Amino acid sequence: MKIHLKHRADLPTQAELDKISNLIILLPERDTSAPWPAFPFMKIIRNRLKITDSKINSKSAITTDLPNEAGTRTTLSTLRAELTTHELLRLARKHADVHLAQNPRDVTLIMPGIRQRALRHRAAEAMLAALLAGAAAMPTCKSAKPGKKRLRAVTCHGLGDSFDYRRIQAECAGNSLARELTALPPNLLTPRLYRQRIRQLARQQGWTMRFLNHKALEKENAGAFLAVAQGSPDKDAGMVRLSYIPARGKSRKPLTLVGKGICYDTGGVNLKPARHMHGMHEDMQGSAVALGALLALSQLKVPFPVHCWLALAQNHIGPRAYKQNDVVTASNGTTIEVMHTDAEGRMVLADTLALAARDKPALMIDYATLTGSCVYALGTRYSGAFTNRDSYIPTLIAAGKHSGERVWPFPLDEDYEEALESKIADIKQCTLDGEADHIIAARFLQRFAGKGPWIHIDLAAGNHKGGLGHIPTDYTGFGVRFTLNLLLDQKIME
Repeated sequence: MKIHLKHRADLPTQAELDKISNLIILLPERDTSAPWPAFPFMKIIRNRLKITDSKINSKSAITTDLPNEAGTRTTLSTLRAELTTHELLRLARKHADVHLAQNPRDVTLIMPGIRQRALRHRAAEAMLAALLAGAAAMPTCKSAKPGKKRLRAVTCHGLGDSFDYRRIQAECAGNSLARELTALPPNLLTPRLYRQRIRQLARQQGWTMRFLNHKALEKENAGAFLAVAQGSPDKDAGMVRLSYIPARGKSRKPLTLVGKGICYDTGGVNLKPARHMHGMHEDMQGSAVALGALLALSQLKVPFPVHCWLALAQNHIGPRAYKQNDVVTASNGTTIEVMHTDAEGRMVLADTLALAARDKPALMIDYATLTGSCVYALGTRYSGAFTNRDSYIPTLIAAGKHSGERVWPFPLDEDYEEALESKIADIKQCTLDGEADHIIAARFLQRFAGKGPWIHIDLAAGNHKGGLGHIPTDYTGFGVRFTLNLLLDQKIME
């Protein structure tokens, strides 16, 4: 769906407002006795609020309809420069929910009296992000199909020519892709069907694609990955490697993105109970976020190569499934003692990271819905961040704060690995007591990520009931927006 984003320097006239179906008004926060900035219908709106004793603020959106022929649905809030990006995104979603409920063809944003250029740009970016996220069609299997979403244009008043719509559109495309894939039922997104979708997308975007199937992984001695895959009745598991290579910048060291793509996780021999198995089709969200980030970076035509590795498999139970006390050998030669078959994500990522590290990337980032302990530690409003470069920690926090997709770093000290000491192999896959499992899992993965710069994102915020920030669905696509900020604003690779 193509939505045109437009801007004008001036405010619309009253005659123009009479033709607008949906209007967002953002006003400066001020003393209640201070005069309002001038804009069409200002006096009528102000008097309505006074009569109803409605207090306009920066946390909610007041709704009213203009007394014109169009009955323009209007929402109002105030803005404070101190609002964090996450707060702005939450506010933007409240406006977007009101307007998108009407399924409009167009929405107009005005910001009378907002003098700070930076605040206008931040507010417009949040409003556009929320409208695009809410307008994105998500998969449904209901027999009664939803009506087609009609939004085709959003016009912002008060922005200069320097405002970059491309970034918002690319980010929304990447996030929407991640959410769309995550929403698909597991019988509609097996590793084979997932790969078909990826191949079609690769053709559209001009990416090169390579698939490492069972035979190829056997040649690479990828025993950790194959241990998880061996329980599946279909040999459709494997690793996908996608590459975006810019016309200029081919010689630069690449960025490498890695995603956990467990299309369904039963827990294996250590079978999950029903309550915890429900929703495990979303265990591939790390791969969807990596793919969404690749799409956004490609559409922005970043000047450096990007490789994207997706570990696609299912964790099945069956007579051939891997089991506790098995010892397998990963592609980098590390022997691993299996402690719990439901810790399959770190197994498939181990080999994927080891193979991806051979490209010697300038930076490697992996994404995974990896551990329940990260959810216990943070809830589902933040995701966990880990890195083998202590100097990155302030940058990770800043990227989370400025993107609105908030992360919090955890330690990776060497002594955490003492818990993974094995009597029979080089390392245990996990422990059985569960203490600090998100940290121990990251410490396990570090062994396979190589010596280069590496960041691991444990997607605790991959699913948040009722949506998160500007995202209206439970599955959030968390990570695409964070990654763009980390690379393009924080410039972590420079």
